[in-house]
Amino acid sequence: MEERFELATGRIRELKSEISSENGLKEFQPYFEALVTFLNHALDTYEAVKDPAFFEQGIEALKKAQEVLFGELKEGNYESSFANPTYCVSKYGEKTGRYLAFLYWEEMQILPYIYESRTEEILIRLELFLEIYGEFYVNQTEAKNLHEILYWYVSDYSEDSILARVKEQFLPEEDFAVRIIEDNDLCKPNYLFKYGEYISENEIKTAEYLAKLPEETIDLMAKTYAEGFRKGFVAAGKDLSIKNTVNIRYTIGFERVIKKSIVYFEEMGLKPVIYRASGDIFRKRGVIKIGYSAGGVNRQAEYDHREDPALFLDGHLVTRKLECAKAAYEEYKKEIRDFAGPACMETFGEADFVPKDYDANPAFTEEQRKAYVEYQAKAGDLINSYIHMEERSFTIIAFPTPEIGADFERIFNETIRINTLDYETYQRIQTTLIDTLNLADEVHVKGKDGNETELVVKLCKLNNPEKEAKFENCVADVNIPVGEVFTSPVLEGTEGILHVKKVYINGLKYENLRLEIKDGITKGGSTTNLPENAVEENIMYHHAFLPIGEFAIGTNTTAYNVALKYNLFEKLPILIAEKTGPHFAFGDTCYSNEEEVHYVNPDGKEMVAKENTYSVKRHENPEEAYFHCHTDITIPYEEIGIIEAILPGGERVALLRDGRFVLPGTEELNIPLDEI
Repeated sequence: MEERFELATGRIRELKSEISSENGLKEFQPYFEALVTFLNHALDTYEAVKDPAFFEQGIEALKKAQEVLFGELKEGNYESSFANPTYCVSKYGEKTGRYLAFLYWEEMQILPYIYESRTEEILIRLELFLEIYGEFYVNQTEAKNLHEILYWYVSDYSEDSILARVKEQFLPEEDFAVRIIEDNDLCKPNYLFKYGEYISENEIKTAEYLAKLPEETIDLMAKTYAEGFRKGFVAAGKDLSIKNTVNIRYTIGFERVIKKSIVYFEEMGLKPVIYRASGDIFRKRGVIKIGYSAGGVNRQAEYDHREDPALFLDGHLVTRKLECAKAAYEEYKKEIRDFAGPACMETFGEADFVPKDYDANPAFTEEQRKAYVEYQAKAGDLINSYIHMEERSFTIIAFPTPEIGADFERIFNETIRINTLDYETYQRIQTTLIDTLNLADEVHVKGKDGNETELVVKLCKLNNPEKEAKFENCVADVNIPVGEVFTSPVLEGTEGILHVKKVYINGLKYENLRLEIKDGITKGGSTTNLPENAVEENIMYHHAFLPIGEFAIGTNTTAYNVALKYNLFEKLPILIAEKTGPHFAFGDTCYSNEEEVHYVNPDGKEMVAKENTYSVKRHENPEEAYFHCHTDITIPYEEIGIIEAILPGGERVALLRDGRFVLPGTEELNIPLDEI
């Protein structure tokens, strides 16, 4: 490995001067000049960051250093970067241009590994570049040969890359991020540049603001976050003592809170496992980031490359990746069994992003979409066979970032208040709602003031009403903040139109999102501001249809108050937004792979509405049971005309009318609404 690395880096150094005078490359000379220049900058950084003094420079010097590496991806530069599929295709044609744009992007994914000194990850990308350069140098490679080289790169290194990813996900020894958190002065933002991610003013200002907060505030944030995770085990009657690790996910800049959280998790007997949300071909999952990350340098660039796997995906590769995953899980099955689950600290308030679709971007064919969906399903079933979902839990909490605007500090403090509301009050009020819903056969939801929602949601029947419930009473455990009651609807008979004027889903803003539901199923939808495939990719996840996995009524009117006060509706994460009105989730139920776990509400009644006509197939036909997605869509209170429970005899009991709670015993929820 060391010999190969020395040979590869030596050759890259030689090419720095060789390419500029090499006539054999013809029209490809500018491409290879640009890419070898980038690689030389990366190798310079590889040596520089080994010296601790590098990070003791002033912030401006560190910013300048990262511009050399990330600068060409910034808006204004990206348009003429060979990492841009549109630009590359304009220079070299559709086939060759797409492959070369992918190569450029994949080589740029070397940067995190440069900072982590992960020699093998660096080496395989250097050798890939040199192989393709050699082909062009010798005979001006055609797209067919280019495809073969890149295809076998993806196939050959799948085993090593998947094994490395599993180690990152489950072994606390993979502690690159932990060492950054534990070994640095988190009140000085220099430490941010040690990650190897693009650090913007957003991350710097977040870290600087947290550095100003008193220790008791940091402690409150950390304890709420960690305690939510612990309470998830208590609420489900799961044994946390048999677990050894917890995966901590966060946005770079929040390290001071994460450091304190680690202490609380260790008191529970859990060691932190923290891994990066990587964008390389082996770890890519569309535009979704799983793991720690910064905001990124250019979201359009990430969007352009979201379907890079389409350049290679076929049956052989699907089989290969599943076999490699199976081998990796088998090797680390003990560590996987020790895993307690993820603790996610999300952010909101980032600048608006409306992606643009370009013809040059790689895109799945219909056959590939089916193969991709099949792969995701099998991969999900595979990992669930090792994790044992009935033994693990999770928690999610969210805080704003400075990009939210001038009111950042006030909104941050309001968010802390929202995340720490009195759960006993909500528990009592939500029990009142559930008592009425337990009597109902269905729920009618109708919008107003331009919201065209008109839906009937069918509910399950109770065999023992004295001991069973149709809705779960959600207080501040896994899903922070407090504020919802939710169920898995009966699909047959659930139908109508779901319409939302504006909603953010996975970072994309949807205007006039409209979904038609028949027997609990939607086969796609429409929106007025995004490309046609935005619903298919980001809500349907390439499925031909999806069932409604969840119907819920959000009760956190305090969060709604704050959202109106600071005009945050377009910024709130779904975690908070789902608590500010009724919401529907498409895909799996909230209980996927945990249908046999007993969930008991605070009043002692067991939640029984945990499955539907798809998840019930999990034993006989598991490949048909789950969709491996769960996308929430919330209707805000102001767009609600009525939500009413329809009882067996036809009697209708109003729960909300004109955006206000009207069921006796729930009126207290209107206080924040009346303050608006």
